[in-house]
Amino acid sequence: MLKLGKAGRHEVKFTLNGRPVSGWASARMLLSDFLRQELGETGTHVGCEHGVCGACTVRVENRAVRSCLYLAVQADGLNIQTVEGLAGDDGELNALQRAFRKHHALQCGYCTPGILMSLTDLFDRTPNPDRAQIEDVVGGHICRCTGYAGIMAAALEVAGQPQQ
Repeated sequence: MLKLGKAGRHEVKFTLNGRPVSGWASARMLLSDFLRQELGETGTHVGCEHGVCGACTVRVENRAVRSCLYLAVQADGLNIQTVEGLAGDDGELNALQRAFRKHHALQCGYCTPGILMSLTDLFDRTPNPDRAQIEDVVGGHICRCTGYAGIMAAALEVAGQPQQ
């Protein structure tokens, strides 16, 4: 249940990467802005603010969503995962992150958190996705640096699929 505070702001509480968090949001504050501004979680990037580029992708209740299209108040009581939650508690990178590093699947890194979150969602729903399924997910993200070759190589390796 949302609690209304001063100046029409709502208290928002949810589980972020396995830990309880809370903050205050106006009714129109986006989840992407709440994560960055209220909680200081800057791994989620904001690019187009129209749900097109994919940089802001996070997982809400284990489903990939564009956090620039999702209101913070909608997240109240839910489980949210951001790129900061992919590595283990000890900081050890997961298999997808290691494959990204191995295949040089990032350059400026701006799109990387969103792509990692969308691919994590795909791998959780489809343990052995084929090339077409991976291309479909990666195609929903704009990357202006890599040409997608390293991203595809990393994802195909994790999926156990041939590179060509």
